[in-house]
Amino acid sequence: MSTELTGAEITIRCLQEEGVNHIFGYPGGAVLFLYDELFKQDKIKHILVRHEQAAVHAADGYARSSNQVGVALVTSGPGVTNAVTGIATAFMDSIPLVIISGQVPTAAIGQDAFQEVDTVGITRPCVKHNFLVKDVTELAATIKKAFYIASTGRPGPVLVDIPKDVTQQKAEFNYPASVSLRSYNPVVTGDMQQIKQAMQMILKAKRPMIYFGGGVILDNAAAELTEFVKMLNFPCTSTLMGLGGYPSTDRQFVGMLGMHGTYEANMAMQYCDVLIAIGARFDDRVIGNPKHFCNEERKIIHIDIDPSSISKRVEVDIPIVGSVTAVLNELNMLLKASRETIDSGVLSKWWEQVELWRARDCLKYDRAASIIKPQMVVEKLYEITNGDAFITSDVGQHQMWAAQFYKFDKPRRWINSGGLGTMGFGLPAAMGVQLANPGSMVACITGEASIQMCIQELSTCKQHDLPVKIINLNNRYMGMVRQWQEFFHGNRYAESYVDALPDFVKLAESYGHVGMRIDKPGDVEGALKEAFELSDRLVFIDFITDQTENVFPMVPGGKGLSEMILV
Repeated sequence: MSTELTGAEITIRCLQEEGVNHIFGYPGGAVLFLYDELFKQDKIKHILVRHEQAAVHAADGYARSSNQVGVALVTSGPGVTNAVTGIATAFMDSIPLVIISGQVPTAAIGQDAFQEVDTVGITRPCVKHNFLVKDVTELAATIKKAFYIASTGRPGPVLVDIPKDVTQQKAEFNYPASVSLRSYNPVVTGDMQQIKQAMQMILKAKRPMIYFGGGVILDNAAAELTEFVKMLNFPCTSTLMGLGGYPSTDRQFVGMLGMHGTYEANMAMQYCDVLIAIGARFDDRVIGNPKHFCNEERKIIHIDIDPSSISKRVEVDIPIVGSVTAVLNELNMLLKASRETIDSGVLSKWWEQVELWRARDCLKYDRAASIIKPQMVVEKLYEITNGDAFITSDVGQHQMWAAQFYKFDKPRRWINSGGLGTMGFGLPAAMGVQLANPGSMVACITGEASIQMCIQELSTCKQHDLPVKIINLNNRYMGMVRQWQEFFHGNRYAESYVDALPDFVKLAESYGHVGMRIDKPGDVEGALKEAFELSDRLVFIDFITDQTENVFPMVPGGKGLSEMILV
């Protein structure tokens, strides 16, 4: 005999069926019945954040580091509008999330009710899909669809908007074992003819380059990519989102490319004759001016799960739509079976050129300075954690230094906002990472401007005993804004100096955490070691760094990849 459940009970049961262990949220009137059901069970742990933006960022960090769908729960009106920044962040980086939002009762929709907004309309541009559930009998199937859409094809956030009266109504609980959507059938297997053509082009390359992005991480294709690169002995480069997809300490990896990429990566990308793009989208921060990029003749192979990403910004010669893992597996099998080989002499000459570019040492900085250099802090962090920490970041100079100087050898260890560039992301994302990976080292590299965007989450960290290490590179400026003002706005630092800063040590201590202030280079290593020895405490280290330090190399806006500003 089937039992009828309320919409609220159905929602929580659906989450349990999906194996959800943690949900990040903030209660309000429209979701009180959902919270009542959360209170009655113990399978799902609710993490009470201090702002809805942080709820979605935390779910995002949870998803990125664990290969699970992150889940957030927010109320109607300001609850969901506060969450939009987090939703847009996940959308730009293709992160699988399910966001459940409360809505005013169905009879009040469109009546300008208290805490009513058009959630479906507001979020439509920044979700993979969204639903408004007006019939309780459709609730379970809708949640199943949400998880399926969020996690398949090119992943992304899916929002389910549930009116308050629907959470009270009753229906039989029947959670589908699977779901089929006529209008949504992502292609997984690449076209074999296209793959064979790509193989022939690869074998004939004289100046090859492998360029990979976040799609490698999202599809768990790091092992397949590593095998592919090793078999070919080609140089490879990564986008910001792809770091960790191939070991950064390996000789064949020439560093991150793009606006703040290495000289050798950008030059090899610009002057290769065959480019193999894997799970990347040729965005503006990667190739700079597309006209400049297309001035050099090259053949391009592009592998991506999303057909809309192929030839969107740069025309490609061989498009392969499919799962990165599946396509790389096919290519690897073809390589192993092939009787043709790559001309090692020609490839050796190309490597000689790449090594000449690498010899420029484009990431050098003054290691003998009497003031703390931010690059040195990141290098010491890498040494002390042996490259084994999960690193989250906010956005700006500190993000680029983290990407340049922390060598990621494993996937899903680098957690940052790439596409949207969201300040305030780092700390709540670190909370999600720590909950998804208990016992692991988690560090948030941030700046004094970014950390204040969601600093209230220090309270959440205390409540849930999350021992995150906060590495605050404090230069008293919105560093990247100041850098651009120095280069392109005549040193007019309009509103980029951060005045009236708090005493971060006292602030951290007021939340019940450990605070440190470090202003001498000789104290950096000791402070970091002490912080990680305090394995059960959140430690906030305020590093007072050089205000004048800039991120190099730098490709100015509108310029091409080879038009870098170097130190």
